[in-house]
Amino acid sequence: MSTITKIEITHHRLPLDPPFPASWDTRPRTHFPATIVRVHDSEGRVGIGSGDSMYGFADYERYFIGEDPLDIDRHAAVLANIEFHAGRPWPMDLALWDLIGKIKGQPVWKLLGGTDNKVRAYASSGVHRSIEDMVQVAKRCIDRGFPALKVRFGRPKLDDDLAVVKAIREATGDRLELMVDCNQGWRMPWDTAAPWNVDHAERVAKVLESHGVYWMEEPLHRGDYAGMTELKKRVGIRLAGGELTREPYEFRELLTRGCLDVFQPDVVCTQGITGLAKFAREVHEAGKIFTPHTWGNGIGVLGNLHVTVGTVGAPFIEFPYDPPEWSTARRDYPLVNTIECDDQGWIHLSHEPGLGITLNEDLLAKTMASQATFS
Repeated sequence: MSTITKIEITHHRLPLDPPFPASWDTRPRTHFPATIVRVHDSEGRVGIGSGDSMYGFADYERYFIGEDPLDIDRHAAVLANIEFHAGRPWPMDLALWDLIGKIKGQPVWKLLGGTDNKVRAYASSGVHRSIEDMVQVAKRCIDRGFPALKVRFGRPKLDDDLAVVKAIREATGDRLELMVDCNQGWRMPWDTAAPWNVDHAERVAKVLESHGVYWMEEPLHRGDYAGMTELKKRVGIRLAGGELTREPYEFRELLTRGCLDVFQPDVVCTQGITGLAKFAREVHEAGKIFTPHTWGNGIGVLGNLHVTVGTVGAPFIEFPYDPPEWSTARRDYPLVNTIECDDQGWIHLSHEPGLGITLNEDLLAKTMASQATFS
């Protein structure tokens, strides 16, 4: 039996020139941080994960050193306890699954029970552009083979957001499914604006329905269970959310109360691969859609791809892509090879053991930092 011998955590920051003007942040981002977690075992293998910054995790490493890396349910339970005390430690779960795959000589998607290695992606935009430029983004997505595009709200005027959706629909017809992220589920630290209420969300939903939008994402605060349940009664459009929801009981509330049609937890933010593999099946059994949030670097994208492909699949999975400000080269800089779709929008996972990660060690060395923060 191999044992865990060492856990390494390093921080990195990639300079962004031009900056990335994320639609959810008022300050354009000039650096893209990444935290890399490496879990070593006694046989010389290394599992790799990434996600949140893991600040302070060294205080808890003793709970894993000397343990069997295959005892994943035990490790996930410890990580859940750590989360209660100290923030999101789920990159460790990804690294353990990568290590387990290497021990067993199987890709994670197959260890989870998957029989097919592919899933279709939707392009997830991140920049507020003019109406004309957003129409061009949509047309490029069609040319690139994407079946769907997500548009972000949050411009100074809601009418401007709605005008973008209308223009894209008129320009592309039924060639592209559209999703809309209303960004009401959570706030940046500086943003004290109140989230939408049910009546306001209903009015927006009716307009989106008229444009055939596939889902309306985070129309209300993530904890407004009663509001989401009421909104579901009033509108026909699919409601999506849950990207930064943390606890299993919170997801249970969302599921049992019928708040959402589409569940979007991210393995690097909540419950890891271990927890979300189980939750994905619960969502599927309830007749709902499981399709993770994936905004992070390529390691997190891979983790979400493996848990989706390995469990219940998805009609579409999020693929952060909005060049030139947000390219796959920027998103996946910790990796030697970027994650790409084929010309029909399909992502094909490899048959390599684990998550199929090969780190770009040269670039990681050049981007080494003492912290993992945006700026």
